Amino acid sequence: MKNTKFIFVMGGTVSSLGKGVASSSIGYLLQSRGVNLTLLKIDPYINVDPGTMNPYQHGEVYVLDDGAETDLDLGHYERYTNLTLTRKNNFTTGQVYQTVIMRERRGDYLGKTVQVVPHITDEIKRRILDVARGKDLIIVEIGGTIGDIEGQPFIEAIRQMRFDVGRENTLYIVLTLIPYIRVSGELKTKPTQHSVRELQSLGIQPDIILCRTEKPLTDEMKGKISLFCNVEKEAVITAIDVENIYEIPLKFHQERLEQLIIKKLNLKCDSLSIDEWEEMVYRIKHPEDKVDIAFVGKYTRLKESYKSLTEAFVHAGARLNLRVNLNWVDAEEINPSKVDHIFSHVNGIIVPGGFGERGIEGKIEAVRYARERKIPFLGICLGMQCAVIEFARNVAHLNDANSEEFCPESSCKVIHLARRWTKNGEIIERNEKSEKGGTMRLGAYPCQIKRGTKAYQAYNEELIYERHRHRYEFNNDYRKILEDNGFIVSGESPGGEFAEIVEIKDHPFFVGTQFHPEFKSRPLSPHPLILEFVKSAYEKGRTEKKHL
Repeated sequence: MKNTKFIFVMGGTVSSLGKGVASSSIGYLLQSRGVNLTLLKIDPYINVDPGTMNPYQHGEVYVLDDGAETDLDLGHYERYTNLTLTRKNNFTTGQVYQTVIMRERRGDYLGKTVQVVPHITDEIKRRILDVARGKDLIIVEIGGTIGDIEGQPFIEAIRQMRFDVGRENTLYIVLTLIPYIRVSGELKTKPTQHSVRELQSLGIQPDIILCRTEKPLTDEMKGKISLFCNVEKEAVITAIDVENIYEIPLKFHQERLEQLIIKKLNLKCDSLSIDEWEEMVYRIKHPEDKVDIAFVGKYTRLKESYKSLTEAFVHAGARLNLRVNLNWVDAEEINPSKVDHIFSHVNGIIVPGGFGERGIEGKIEAVRYARERKIPFLGICLGMQCAVIEFARNVAHLNDANSEEFCPESSCKVIHLARRWTKNGEIIERNEKSEKGGTMRLGAYPCQIKRGTKAYQAYNEELIYERHRHRYEFNNDYRKILEDNGFIVSGESPGGEFAEIVEIKDHPFFVGTQFHPEFKSRPLSPHPLILEFVKSAYEKGRTEKKHL
């Protein structure tokens, strides 16, 4: 661990300033210069993980290959650095206290009084060091804001780490807000000064200050912040608002941020190569055309609930040189009398994942409209299940078709709770009484794709691995009757235990996936299914324009 460097990123003033994107951008720039690094998100809430939290409370739950349900910032980390992270790369107060209490119950502390310092802080440091092992550098993001009572053990732990691993191996970065007062036309530095003072009172002097602002900082303002916050002027960095988050690494580079980090940590690096990233950002900002997609969800008031999916559309748009306009549609507002008005102007319809009965009939109506009007359609997880229900009811004439999740008494459960399956040789069982947390089919599972299908056209591979997050599955008892009516199971688990991808015949693009493809989309490598969906939607729009 002697040679590992540690960057700690904290937030001052207010939350949601973009610590995750800032950390990811720093990671991208340093990785582009040959640094072997990883990232870690520490969440101060007491939940063991975000898996049971309402999306309105926490935004998207991001799922890793190993099945960990994590903070959405891990999505940023993977998208910017193309790393494949594990459950070790995100931990919470709940996990830390759970571990310490279990040790106390076993008698590991030999009768000592268990305290926040040193026992909780030691466990925090142990977890950080465990993730850092074998890396040149680790970027550790502390969730929340400076002064939060639940975050204080983490601030104390990283304060101690400067003494544990050496000043020359640690760097403290704080992201603060420089508000713009429109009435007076001024930027104000006082919130930043107070944030730094609060951090100093906890024993940490920041080495770099990232100033989130909507107006560029003047040289005079940087000097003022430098003076009152006790940092070098060159370490006051403008983190200006941008049109899209993929510009941020480029803005940081213009501010010479990665050069400053390299100097402060004495890192040995290669020359920077970001041409491909710059080209991608240019295409996002200067698209040649546009495509309109209806996004039919139940959490549409908080777009963060679908963060990975909205970013996946940005990736696909950049590759195709298109602006993907997402038209947000609340599933509860859809009914047969409104459906024409809602969808008449769109080129494609997507129904994403979700849980619960609310809005289901609206989603099914959206699926029906897409199927009957030959509008390109993509259904993800619950969206795929809605597609199965709609097809069963309206094409196969199984009028009582439903999901066991919404209607346990249905006589035709085309979607049901899978009770038993195998993963990596381990038998997993569950039932209706299983606890909510950690009982789903989670993480990467294999899928075999049939040649000659839309799915194969997109992937051009027969075996893929995609990430899952769900409890309910396609019921194979109804497979034959649906296939007899033109339904296609184009992807399935080896052995046919689970249907993973479904399609229908005689449609330009109608695909549903039990997994979440958005979790594996990257800015420079868009997900193939989402790319094909956007391409099909754009082609439909172009065809309609020609006929006008």
